[in-house]
Amino acid sequence: MPDRQLADVPDLIAGADPARPLDLLLINAPLRDYSLRPRLTDYTLPVIGMGYIATYAEQAGHNVGLLDAEAHGLGVEETIRLANAARPRWVGLNLLAPTYELSAKIAAGLDEGVRLMVGGHHAKAAPETVLADPRMSRLAALVVGEGETRVTALLDDAARRAELPGVMWRDRLLGTTAEGIEHDPARARHWRSPDIESLSLNRAFLPQDPYVAGDGRREANLVGARGCPYDCFFCGAAVSKNPDLTIRTRTPDNILTEMHQLAAGEGVTAFRFVDDLFLGARRIIHPMMDAFTADRVGDRWVWDATGRINVLDHEPDSMLDTLAASGMREVALGIESGSDRVLAAMDKRITAAMTLRVAERLMRRGVNVKGYFILGYPGEAPEDLTATLDHVRRLWDLSDRLPGGFRASAFEFRPYPGSPVWDQLVAAGHDPAAMTAYADVDLTEQGADEAMRQRDEFAFSVGIQFAGTPLPELRVALARIAREQHDRTTAAVA
Repeated sequence: MPDRQLADVPDLIAGADPARPLDLLLINAPLRDYSLRPRLTDYTLPVIGMGYIATYAEQAGHNVGLLDAEAHGLGVEETIRLANAARPRWVGLNLLAPTYELSAKIAAGLDEGVRLMVGGHHAKAAPETVLADPRMSRLAALVVGEGETRVTALLDDAARRAELPGVMWRDRLLGTTAEGIEHDPARARHWRSPDIESLSLNRAFLPQDPYVAGDGRREANLVGARGCPYDCFFCGAAVSKNPDLTIRTRTPDNILTEMHQLAAGEGVTAFRFVDDLFLGARRIIHPMMDAFTADRVGDRWVWDATGRINVLDHEPDSMLDTLAASGMREVALGIESGSDRVLAAMDKRITAAMTLRVAERLMRRGVNVKGYFILGYPGEAPEDLTATLDHVRRLWDLSDRLPGGFRASAFEFRPYPGSPVWDQLVAAGHDPAAMTAYADVDLTEQGADEAMRQRDEFAFSVGIQFAGTPLPELRVALARIAREQHDRTTAAVA
């Protein structure tokens, strides 16, 4: 990738006022160091959470920029160079388990005098590890949970960290960890869980949202809720591991206002709801569809969302008809496995038969279904893997004879700190350091080169066999799914 000059910085650091000193540079680390191997995808989901934090701080008068190294396909050294060239007062990093090592390298490369704040799932799951990392020597604040109010307070005055709940730091001389304390419970809730109805999002901070999709539509991503009430064992957002999180949903009117603004101002005609709850609870689905019907959303736009299989299974045909008529284009479902035994171990609260039933009902109405699958889950036997491969085949066969399509997205299991299954694996004797040694998975030897083009950056592994199938065989299965899905998608477009 050619070297970028300082003059290019304003084009890569989104949302900042180049005429003012930069108070905060938020950095989304790349999923890989793209100086070693160029990225294959040309689009990645926007970092909406960072966008909300940037907007909140901007509205408080701070000059904020967002450097999305993943969206721009940057290498680690280039990210460091751009960050230091911008000369921010603070840098903020979103820590995720698969990208932690790259984030730590970026942190270590920051110039002296730059204050560092971090947040994200990995910061919440393993704060002591992060605080003790010598590469985080500039770390002045680790923010646990939603960051809008506390990040802005730190920008106002770094000394305020002592009064901010869920803000941690480490005294490098004493080797001790401290945490801010808010003595008023109501204030503490405000700091940790801001009112999402009052939050706004300046999309100038998001370099790829809205964006032009392959079908020519301008699409935008939306968040309709925060938090998740479910307890999937492989997920860091599992409710049992996040007792501090208050689940909140936006009202239909609030969501529709944003949709109309994006349509009028940006020409958006397609929306993607990226939160866990838009189609995840009856109490949300019904008032939302009442509002969508009254507003005639289906006559104007299309939209995609993530759905809960057990919730949709209990909805009558009339509600599925309403969803389709209201513009629902695709539903992403966490199918995960074709084995009821594995699904029970995951605490998914679904069965394989339920998945087939829901998928068929949706596709019969012309709604597309995207199914996520995890191969190699702890305790998965070879016959369970066979059941999953057969399940994918049955779903493809359904889509061949119904108006709606089905596409499969399969991944090798990787454990995340802060998930329920992580605790089980540690208790079983697995080494936490080994379980966070994420590395690329190259499936090209199994013939999945072009098929992996649109998901290559998400193929990670820790190289540990957790299930009954050896990893080479597991990856053959992954490549088979990827290859056939690629061929089906290509045939559908042709």
